[in-house]
Amino acid sequence: MSRSPTSLAGKVAVVTGASRGAGRGIALALGAAGATVFVTGRTERAGQSALPGTLHATAAEIDAAGGRGIAAPCDHRDDAQVAALFERVAREAGRLDILVNNATFLHDELIAPGPFWRKPLDMADILDVGLRSGYVASWHAAPLMAAQGRGLIAFTSSFGANCYMHGPAYGAQKAGVDKFARDMAIDLRPDGVAAVSLWMGPLDTERTRRAAADRPDAYEAVLAHAETPEFTGHLITHLYNDPALLDRSGEVMIVAETAQAYGLRDRDGAQPPSYREMLGAPPAPHPAIVA
Repeated sequence: MSRSPTSLAGKVAVVTGASRGAGRGIALALGAAGATVFVTGRTERAGQSALPGTLHATAAEIDAAGGRGIAAPCDHRDDAQVAALFERVAREAGRLDILVNNATFLHDELIAPGPFWRKPLDMADILDVGLRSGYVASWHAAPLMAAQGRGLIAFTSSFGANCYMHGPAYGAQKAGVDKFARDMAIDLRPDGVAAVSLWMGPLDTERTRRAAADRPDAYEAVLAHAETPEFTGHLITHLYNDPALLDRSGEVMIVAETAQAYGLRDRDGAQPPSYREMLGAPPAPHPAIVA
């Protein structure tokens, strides 16, 4: 029997970095499809961050959307906390179907002008929470998925993986998670588990709106065509339910293009544009496999 492309009833997901932004929207979309969603992050109370949003608020919104939201506080810099997270998932849910590696350190000066050496050195922390953290979470998730013979690990990425965007640390993180998806797909294939990386377009998030308030000249046009974070979550739902998912494993996908192929539209029926011609496309990997 084929799966409904919009149902995740009975499925379990982990979405990292889901207090706000892309993670929150993706978690809400998976919850709206009926999934149980463990949402991770560090913000448990209003005021802990300069941006709005908390884990518990996201979990409550998932409940209201028809899924089951579980707030799972986790600092993804701490391997012990990440291990405890997946032990909790195994203990409480007994399975894991989808992991969305979205937790990313975004420095407040990320979009400030100037070369990397004139910005704070801790801009490089995105290589800890954003790159290494995705590897660690996937390492814990893979055996849970392999045991059931099916699963999907998705990385949130962007066009910055292949063009200059926000400096070298940001670009290296995005290129790195793309490579994780391509190489993990090879290791995971015998166990029926897929890995993909998703190039999202400009997003309508709390952080983007704050930037637009500070620099309306630069961001007004961006927001006019921005994707909602939920859009990527709906795409992940369709990918998971695609009978040909394993054939797509290892792909680096432009969200707007893949969504269009599935007939997906965003809020109010909008069709977000692809920025392929302006910002480039995922480079083709070489087929060689050196074990």
